[in-house]
Amino acid sequence: MFLTAALLLGLAVLGIRVWAIQMEFVDISKDLDYFVVSVEFAVAWFNSGNTEEQAYKLLEVRRAQQKSWTMIYLMELDLGRTICKKHDEDIDNCPLQESPGERKRSLVGYSPWGSRVRHR
Repeated sequence: MFLTAALLLGLAVLGIRVWAIQMEFVDISKDLDYFVVSVEFAVAWFNSGNTEEQAYKLLEVRRAQQKSWTMIYLMELDLGRTICKKHDEDIDNCPLQESPGERKRSLVGYSPWGSRVRHR
């Protein structure tokens, strides 16, 4: 009985925490100046930490959210693998690779400080 009550209490606390985290972020415009700079930073950070030689560039911003009362952003980005190397000058105008299996990656993370960016 005690184990069941503890399990139910734990699930209730977890559910409240998940709901609170989702409520902390609000949708924002993808054109907001600080968000645009944060997206550029996240893509550059992704390219610098990526082990591949080719660079990725931004294809689409799927989600743009900001944590209430902060400059912390939650973003979901589609990136395309280019034929250019990571350290080339003009990655934005570089063509994408043709092989469809390697073209896109989703990047989800917090920014502008970049410590919690993950990709899938």
